[in-house]
Amino acid sequence: MYMLQIGEAGSRRPILCFYKRGILYQILLFVLAMPLFKNAKFYTTVNHLKDLPNTPAEIAFVGRSNAGKSSAINALTGHTRLAYVSKTPGRTQHINFFSLSNGHYMVDLPGYGYAQVPEAVRAHWVQLLGGYLQTRAQLIGLVLVMDARHPLKELDKQMLDFFASTGKPVHILLSKADKLSKNEQIKTLAAVRRALQPFTTRQAVSVQLFSSLKKQGMEEVDAVVAAWFAQWEAEHALPENEQTSSNEEEAT
Repeated sequence: MYMLQIGEAGSRRPILCFYKRGILYQILLFVLAMPLFKNAKFYTTVNHLKDLPNTPAEIAFVGRSNAGKSSAINALTGHTRLAYVSKTPGRTQHINFFSLSNGHYMVDLPGYGYAQVPEAVRAHWVQLLGGYLQTRAQLIGLVLVMDARHPLKELDKQMLDFFASTGKPVHILLSKADKLSKNEQIKTLAAVRRALQPFTTRQAVSVQLFSSLKKQGMEEVDAVVAAWFAQWEAEHALPENEQTSSNEEEAT
């Protein structure tokens, strides 16, 4: 019997641990072998919680306006305009769904903290974003994008606090890392990890450097998110005896 262990990059703490036997191990290898974000396709856009689609599982990207969220999504998917990039922060005003190659979904959430819009529109965004994050059963993890030059602003900490009650994992992308020197990148990552320690006592929080321009950190975020989906697949897989019975019934 062999064990396959997946851990956060640069950490000995395992995210997933599977034994090489039966369907769970096969699901894990299948999910991790797939190019997760490549060939993502637009699925639908939603402006009201009642219109959310029925999906199996999904991960969501969120971040302060102008943190580099749309650029990160475009870099990961290999599309230049899959997520709209604008010099005017706050242009993502709806919840946008994209289908992934593994049969699940990626969600682009409205940015927070800047957009100059009427108060009624801002209130709707807060209700839409907050309602989705707190109540969406299909959401299995959150990718939180922060500008590496200005990480963990007060609104980012509030987002972590708000999402902590769900018990779902958060992976932080310190975007625009190319704007920092190598030495500054090392210091920034270490400082953010120290600052996140109080948050890690209540939820799984990981962090990495990322650059859409230099394609830095692409494999790391892909591996983390793939592990989330692999865990979901394992938890929702039929036990081997039930799988065998189902196959036998179909054969007859």
